[in-house]
Amino acid sequence: MIIFDLRCAAQGHVFEAWFGSSEDYEAQRARGLVACPVCGAAEVEKAPMAPSVGAKGNRAACLPPEAVKAALAGMAEAQKRLLEKSEHVGDRFPDEARAIHLGEAEARAIHGSATPAVAEGLREEGIPVAPLPFPVTPPGEQN
Repeated sequence: MIIFDLRCAAQGHVFEAWFGSSEDYEAQRARGLVACPVCGAAEVEKAPMAPSVGAKGNRAACLPPEAVKAALAGMAEAQKRLLEKSEHVGDRFPDEARAIHLGEAEARAIHGSATPAVAEGLREEGIPVAPLPFPVTPPGEQN
């Protein structure tokens, strides 16, 4: 496994991504499979990052790569199951979450998009929101 810091060209968001190899990153990026988890922009590039310094010889790594891979796969599967039971409301997410919280709309699981600042504002209002660990492709844009 290799970890890259990536930056979206659209808004400059920096995020971390894991790949099997440098070639896997290049292949996935060329096919448009790498996207910014914040804004969904598909144009990403490697960002400057600090070198990885290995642990001392008398210390074991926290998690073997297989365990990390299994954990990420489990998280992805859990997110998939949650999204199957959730309604995609897109850019209407903040308004819809607020309406549900105030009892003005039917209580149900929803997901959509909001800026980090808007999401923080919702949390300050007592509305429980959290970011999803993996990017979501809106239903109308799936292959």
